[in-house]
Amino acid sequence: MTAHPPAIEVHALSRNYGVREREPGLRAAARSLIQRTNKTLVAISDLSFEIQPGEVVGFVGPNGAGKTTTLKLLSGLLYPSSGEARVLGFIPARRERRFLRQISLIAGNRNQLVWDLPVGDSFEVNRAIYGIETAAFRQTLDELIDLLELEPLLRRPVRQLSLGERMKCELAAALLHRPQVLFLDEPTIGLDLTMQRRIRSFVADYNHRYGATVLLTSHYMADVERLCKRVIVLYHGRVLFDGDLLALVERVVSQKTIVIQMEPGVGAANAFEGFGEVISAVEGRVTLRVHRSKTSEVAARLLGALSAVDLSIVDPSVEDDIEQVFMRGLGDAPAGIAHDC
Repeated sequence: MTAHPPAIEVHALSRNYGVREREPGLRAAARSLIQRTNKTLVAISDLSFEIQPGEVVGFVGPNGAGKTTTLKLLSGLLYPSSGEARVLGFIPARRERRFLRQISLIAGNRNQLVWDLPVGDSFEVNRAIYGIETAAFRQTLDELIDLLELEPLLRRPVRQLSLGERMKCELAAALLHRPQVLFLDEPTIGLDLTMQRRIRSFVADYNHRYGATVLLTSHYMADVERLCKRVIVLYHGRVLFDGDLLALVERVVSQKTIVIQMEPGVGAANAFEGFGEVISAVEGRVTLRVHRSKTSEVAARLLGALSAVDLSIVDPSVEDDIEQVFMRGLGDAPAGIAHDC
C-alpha cells in the first residue's frame, strides 16, 4: 500500500519584518527624516514539522508567538523570508487556483460575508467565486445548514446577525467548496460557551465526514482538548514542543492535586503534615499538592491514617500545563521537549 504524502510540510521556515524606529520628540522626528533607524523583527524562525492528511493539530502559544503568521504563510498570504512550505504539494505563495480551491482560512475576527446582503446571497457569491456546480453547491449547503442550524438566518442581512450567528455563517461560507485543509485562527473568539461547543462539534464532524486536515490556533484550551490529539507549541517564533497533547502534560507537569473531604471534627491544622503542601482547608475539605510520582502512595496513606469521607485526585488543566511550558521558555524546557515529534 502506497503511503500518502504529508498534507502540510514545513522545513526551516522563517519570516522577518523590517520596522522603523525613532526616539520620541520633535528633534528625533527631524533627525529621522535624514537618518532612519531600521530594525528586523523575527516573527517565526526555523520552523519544521509535517502534518498528515486528516490530522487535527493544535497550534498554541502566547500572543506574538507566530501562530497567525504561520497560518498566513501556509495559506499564501505572506511570503517566507527563508525556508519552504508545501500544502497538498503546492507552494502556498504561488496562490495557484488549484491550491486555493482546496484550502480555507477561517479567522474569528475576519469577515468574508457581504455585509448588506442576506446570508443566502453571500453564499451564492462564494459559489460564483469558486465556480461550484449548482448541484454540488446545493448538497453541501444543505449539509451545512443542517449541521450549523442556519435555516433561520439565510434571509437576514449579515449586518443584523449576532457575533455567534455570523461566525456560524462564516464557517459555512468558507466550507462551501469542501476544502481539504482548514486553517482555523481563533474560530471561537468572542463566542459564548454554548456557541463555542457547537463550533467545536461542527469542526470535529467536518473532519470525520471529509477527512479534512485541520490546523487550529486558539487561546481557549477547551478547543484544543476537544479537537486535537497533537499540539505544536510556539514560543518566540520557535517550536517549543511538537507531539501528543497528553505527552506534553506528562512531561511538563510534576504535581497533582488531591482533594479530601474529612469527617466532622478532624482538625486540618496539623493532620496533614508530611502528606503534601496544603493549598486550602475549608470546612473539612482539604486540598493538597503532591508530586505526581507519589500521588498513589500519598492517597493510600491518607485513607489509612485519617477518617476521610471522600478523596479525589485531580490533574491540573491543560491550560495550566502549557502555561508552565511558556514560563520555562526554550532554554529551560525539560530535556528533549522541543524534539518530541
